[in-house]
Amino acid sequence: MSKIIKNSKIKNILDFTNCKILNNIINDSHIMNFSADTFIVFNSINNIIYLIYTNENNSIISYDLINYKKIIEIKNSHKGYITNFRHILDNTKKRDLVLSISSLESSIKIWNINNYECLLYMENINKIGMMFSACLFEDNNNIYFTSSNFIWNNIDNDDIDIEPIKIFDLNGNKINEIKDSKQSTYFMDTYYDSKSFKIYILSGNNGYITSYDYKKNEIYQKYTDNNNFSYTGLVINKKEEILILIGSCSDGNLLIWNFHSGELLNKIKIHYNNINDLCLWNNQYLFVVYGQNTLNLLNLNEGIIINKIAIDNNNLTSIKKIDHPNHGECLISQGFKKDGIKLWIFDN
Repeated sequence: MSKIIKNSKIKNILDFTNCKILNNIINDSHIMNFSADTFIVFNSINNIIYLIYTNENNSIISYDLINYKKIIEIKNSHKGYITNFRHILDNTKKRDLVLSISSLESSIKIWNINNYECLLYMENINKIGMMFSACLFEDNNNIYFTSSNFIWNNIDNDDIDIEPIKIFDLNGNKINEIKDSKQSTYFMDTYYDSKSFKIYILSGNNGYITSYDYKKNEIYQKYTDNNNFSYTGLVINKKEEILILIGSCSDGNLLIWNFHSGELLNKIKIHYNNINDLCLWNNQYLFVVYGQNTLNLLNLNEGIIINKIAIDNNNLTSIKKIDHPNHGECLISQGFKKDGIKLWIFDN
């Protein structure tokens, strides 16, 4: 679920000389794609900061990020390599649920991460194509998850039957399909608007990002720059009184829209190639990685990159912000294949 990150104790991140990288806290992670969600970090109901990731054996590994130790490795958890993890707290049953996806077999598993029981296994969810991403969300104390459908090189081919976004309960029962959602989808996310009590489902497509009003089962907005490039990630943030959506595009641009009106507010050139991941820091800054050994820091108010840091032998694919009990606000990143997972600590 996309959330607005609240300001905690703000650290000075403008000078990267105060940044220490704890190298190789994880050296067996292994990913074969550039999804931003091939690992997740969350504070669990039992007060453990879990890091969940995968390795080249398609295992799911649970790691204690406070004591820096591996808890368990669930070997051969999927038949194919894992492309996506998602987490949600099931308040009704007081448990942490993790969703994992293997795109090649178009399968989803739901895990109770507190006892590592696999609650649900569904394969071949799509008849044609692959599934790169999915979401978990809560509605009226019930947990649901979505599917998605990705078709290589056939985005606008009317002869290909792209399946819509489907909604399932935790028993694997399909409860709905999202109207007008037959687009080849690279990533998915959800956003809950606490003012209007609305749930929005978002998908990154070829040429636009789409938001759907879940309760009304209809398109809410399309966010586009009238191009044919793929949108590969997003961040939702409140800037002054405007809710904004920041989308990353495969042509190396960041695009900023008014979430509710769909108006394009800004376009920022970051790189000439695909942007892999975005990480919001205290509403004002955005970390951006684009598959090379450089971490970029963007000032959102000014719309410019204000700092960079080079990392040796690390092809960055994803980066996330966490609040660590020992280090405060810090970053955790993953590199392609065996470049590992690293913790970035800022000393002030």
